[in-house]
Amino acid sequence: MKHRGIALSSDGAMLFGSGKVSIMRHDGIVKGALALAAVALLNGGVNSACAQDQSAASAANPTAVDKMKLPPGYLAREALPDSLALLPPPPTKGSAAMKRDEEARKAARKLRGTPRYARATSDAVIGFPQIPDDFACAMGLPIAKDATPKLYALMGRMLIDVGLSTYGAKNKYQRTRPFVVHKEATCYPKDEALLRNDGSYPSGHSAIGWGLALVLAELNPDNANALLQRGRDFGQSRVVCDAHWQSDVEAGRAIASATVARLHGDAAFRADMDAARGEVAAAKQAGAKPATDCAAEAASLATP
Repeated sequence: MKHRGIALSSDGAMLFGSGKVSIMRHDGIVKGALALAAVALLNGGVNSACAQDQSAASAANPTAVDKMKLPPGYLAREALPDSLALLPPPPTKGSAAMKRDEEARKAARKLRGTPRYARATSDAVIGFPQIPDDFACAMGLPIAKDATPKLYALMGRMLIDVGLSTYGAKNKYQRTRPFVVHKEATCYPKDEALLRNDGSYPSGHSAIGWGLALVLAELNPDNANALLQRGRDFGQSRVVCDAHWQSDVEAGRAIASATVARLHGDAAFRADMDAARGEVAAAKQAGAKPATDCAAEAASLATP
């Protein structure tokens, strides 16, 4: 499986450059995102002295994610926000909340075949450099390993924390996804086999998009509105794609907000934020511009 230059071999190993990092084959898209974030960390040159030892937490809770041998995020597992404690249960059949989810799905289905649906297909791809590219236009700057290495590495490392924070509720509720309930296809059929066995609530994509948007808005406050809107749209793409219910997306934003708040209590995260902030300021002063077709992106996201 390929993600913009990163390949996942048949034995579940990540291949990049001349190296190989072995991981367990993932059974969920967010878990795959964490594996790809590991590539961002390794390629981004994260200082190993900043890595935290998470072995004790992993030994206490040996999950499939632990077996992937991920590099650490910023937080030890026991320091992550508890999505199971912080989020309410997902809507139940016949409830007003479930009716709202179905109405949102019905409205989103009208976007099939439009540029907004194509954007949802692009947003479905979780990996590096895809995700940094998704936020480059809103940032007004290129986000790349070569152009902004500190920012690139920061995004990869925090993505691990945000992604892992969703799994308490995901594993507990194992909510069935809308495309499975309705026996239809998503915007990205390649992921459907994985999604069928990965809990829908909360949305990991939405958590990742919103968490990154919050951090990028802090680093570039002049573009805060555009960045937060892009983070919101990134999550809404999952409803357009028929991969998540609306309440999944909203819950993803909630747990992402909690994780970003907790990250600000970590000294290594704050230090990397300061380094990335300087890098962003320098790039803006140099007049750097994203290579992405920003006009096409804006047009695709203009659909209500």
